[in-house]
Amino acid sequence: MRANLKVGLIGAGYLGKIHLSNWKQIEQVDLIGFYDPNPETAAAVAHKFSIPSFESGEELIDACDAIDITAPTNHHSEWCEKTIRKGKHVFVEKPLAATLEEARKIVALTRESGVKLQVGHVERFNPAFLAIRDLSLQPMFIEVHRLAQFNPRGAEVSVILDLMIHDIDIILCLVNSDIKQISASGVAVLTDTPDIANVRIEFHNGCVANLTSSRISMKKMRKIRLFQKDAYIGIDFLDKKTEVIKLKGEQEEEHAFTFDIETHAGVKTIAISSPAIPSSNAIQSELTSFRDAILQNSRTMVSENDGMLAMDVAHQIVEKINQQLVSL
Repeated sequence: MRANLKVGLIGAGYLGKIHLSNWKQIEQVDLIGFYDPNPETAAAVAHKFSIPSFESGEELIDACDAIDITAPTNHHSEWCEKTIRKGKHVFVEKPLAATLEEARKIVALTRESGVKLQVGHVERFNPAFLAIRDLSLQPMFIEVHRLAQFNPRGAEVSVILDLMIHDIDIILCLVNSDIKQISASGVAVLTDTPDIANVRIEFHNGCVANLTSSRISMKKMRKIRLFQKDAYIGIDFLDKKTEVIKLKGEQEEEHAFTFDIETHAGVKTIAISSPAIPSSNAIQSELTSFRDAILQNSRTMVSENDGMLAMDVAHQIVEKINQQLVSL
């Protein structure tokens, strides 16, 4: 009988507490404890979750098979390196690191050591996104809106690294092509870095993605619209809804709504369907997939390379915006 995976967590802040709660519900896992440098936070979390608070991160790493890093981004590189060098597996929240140089180092260390590393791009596990994984997707135009009300948590970095990086990762996952060109503009309204940004990414295969992210909006929105030959797919990450509109084929979903429209090429039949969205916890799903990758010795769903590629594009966008601001 296989032993349970021993997991520890570093950084018991807002997201760390959510992760701890989810780890306690995942089978084949023993939650060994956590480390947080703030004594008051450590004491409160240890009491709330009835788990040990370790005196140091190094001591925690030694006691575990895998470490979940939910510390602030500027500490990701330090804790990833310490964990990997001890031969332990790593789950690290997005973005992978604070700088591209740090990200490249983490990728190199991971490959050399052979440990599993997964980056916390949680939208990959959003049930509304998972509902389209069996569709034949070849998007040629993508429209993205991710709008949020202002929250100081995460505001130490630009809206690109705070919010847009979710959608960058999704787009890189969907489009099977290299990037040809990036155009971007952004404005710093409440902080010292861009709080709202619009980005156009052109791919070599002809696909174009238009992304808008804001953390100073009055309402929340997290939507992606995919346009491809004969089909439109809308994904609402916030309300967990997916809609597929396409020309009717020989095999359509049984409950699709259909209607005819007159075109210059004759009558076309349109089929509209809404795939069933299972009720699921995206954070618990991504942590479970990390567990499975370790226990089954398989590739992580969001690898260290995926995390670095998303960061690379995000930093190119930040550089484009910085160049634009300097020229003003």
